[in-house]
Amino acid sequence: MGLPDHHLTEGERRIRAFHPHWKRLVVPLLALLLIVAAAVAAMFLMPSFPYEGYARAAVAVIAVGLLAVWSLVPYLQWRATVYVLTSHRFTISTGVLSTSHDDIPMGKVNTVSADQTLLERILGCGTLIVESAGERGRIVLRDIPDLQDVRAELFRAIDEADDGDPGRDALASP
Repeated sequence: MGLPDHHLTEGERRIRAFHPHWKRLVVPLLALLLIVAAAVAAMFLMPSFPYEGYARAAVAVIAVGLLAVWSLVPYLQWRATVYVLTSHRFTISTGVLSTSHDDIPMGKVNTVSADQTLLERILGCGTLIVESAGERGRIVLRDIPDLQDVRAELFRAIDEADDGDPGRDALASP
């Protein structure tokens, strides 16, 4: 899921792998229900006329097209977005047809912060902001499930990376 085991480095262990929160699927699910209901109603209430078969086919084609755009694509995007937290890095994988992978090494993470609205607190999700000493600097990850647990695990992984980095101890001593 997101980062295959054969891509882990020696001594690296997977801590958590997850998708964005399920709340991202609420609007696509509502679109699915609304489109199906409208298509069924249009077909059922359609009056009889010589080109009725073509009209029903047109309704079906339009419904399938709308379902693809408003329900299937968002679902595939949600499914193809994977966050993997390991003992050495935090990996963000996105993309359906073409994929993108961003790795943030634990040793480069400077700041981790979290934001939650009232609704997100109720749902148990939120926004995780990771600032690193890399070229992208600040990465904002929205709709992270179990936000506080992920944040705590990220802090533990950062602490373990700091403890295992002999260069940091050499720099700290006089």
